[in-house]
Amino acid sequence: MQLTNLFRSIGLPQLSVRAGFGTSAATWVLLQQAFVRALVAAKFLLLGRILGPAAIGSIGVALLAIAIAESLSDTGLSQAIVQGRNDPSRAELGAVLTTLATRGLCISLCLLLLAPVMASAFHLGGALMLLQLAAVPPLMRGLASPAYFVTQRERRFAQVAGVEISVALVDCCSSIGMAVGGIGAYSALIGAIAGETLKTTLTWTAMTPRPQVRLSWSGIGHYLHFSRWIWASSVVSLFLNQFDKVIVARLLGPSELGAYQMSSRLAQLLLADAAIAMSQYLFPTFSANHRLDPAKAALLVKRYLALATVGLAAIVLLLRAFAGPFLSLLLGRSWLVAVPLFRIFVVNMAIGALIAVLVAYLRAVGDAKAATHGSLLQVIMLAVMVPIATRHYGVVGLAWSMTAGLGAAAALMLYRLVKRS
Repeated sequence: MQLTNLFRSIGLPQLSVRAGFGTSAATWVLLQQAFVRALVAAKFLLLGRILGPAAIGSIGVALLAIAIAESLSDTGLSQAIVQGRNDPSRAELGAVLTTLATRGLCISLCLLLLAPVMASAFHLGGALMLLQLAAVPPLMRGLASPAYFVTQRERRFAQVAGVEISVALVDCCSSIGMAVGGIGAYSALIGAIAGETLKTTLTWTAMTPRPQVRLSWSGIGHYLHFSRWIWASSVVSLFLNQFDKVIVARLLGPSELGAYQMSSRLAQLLLADAAIAMSQYLFPTFSANHRLDPAKAALLVKRYLALATVGLAAIVLLLRAFAGPFLSLLLGRSWLVAVPLFRIFVVNMAIGALIAVLVAYLRAVGDAKAATHGSLLQVIMLAVMVPIATRHYGVVGLAWSMTAGLGAAAALMLYRLVKRS
């Protein structure tokens, strides 16, 4: 009751904070976030304990290959469907399906062809099959029904939560079971394949409207003006989110990458992922409010940002103070070398969480290019700072350079938000 009164006192709408279970209630997003993040955390923490830094580094390279391929080919169609003023027709959904399925097939073929090159470049030795296995998840994602995007647009969060929790549970259980059974680094990708297969199946069997199944790319040109900025943002974000991992993996090998990536991933799970998950609620909610009353949407995002800033600051201070005991308890004393990096990453991920809220609003009001401009500013900051910081401070300097770039991007997006309102 006290929490409800607090939210009411600062003026947040009843729909966004009520503890109800209507199909569009924020409760479902919060439950999804809690269960999915807990399962993802359990997967990577247990895999870290079972497999060790070297195997985690090899898994990281495989996931890096998927991230690169998907970011370079991001169509932005899912966000365009959610943001669009009119509901998509079945024919338009059919064209979206054709586009995404073709994209998934192309990504898979590229990953298969480039697997030997990546195995050599990142010192993976006999892990060629691991990189080849990474070609399967993008293909399964491409075959999913675009009805999933309509479900998000219509704010059917209960259905989305049911699908995402089921997928995360299958992924987690499959991965851990395979690791315990001695499958090694392959266990993480096998679990991911099992989860994506289930998600694709559920989008076709449990979600409507079903798209027309026919080979067609026409009829979705009106989405391209918006989606091109999503693609540009994805390409820039690829550089921002993955280039540090490429440097570490290329120069130091999988063991060092494992320690670097685990500390980064743990900070992300604790901070940024919560905001990213919440953006599944915020993006369609901001979009719906903006269509009805732009001033209301602008006021709403400012209140969410204020709450997020206070909460994130408290969490960051706590995690930085107890970083050593925290990592030792979760992963074991062999991971204590990652403590200095973890203390930096919690700051980075807190800024990233605020950026997730800003991006959800800017895209909801049709200003998708603002997020791209922020990312480009971050690229410029990194281009200037990384060579100097890395030379004098090594990996720690690289991590602090990321902090400066994220701060600059957040400041620019906040300026665009204030200017619009």
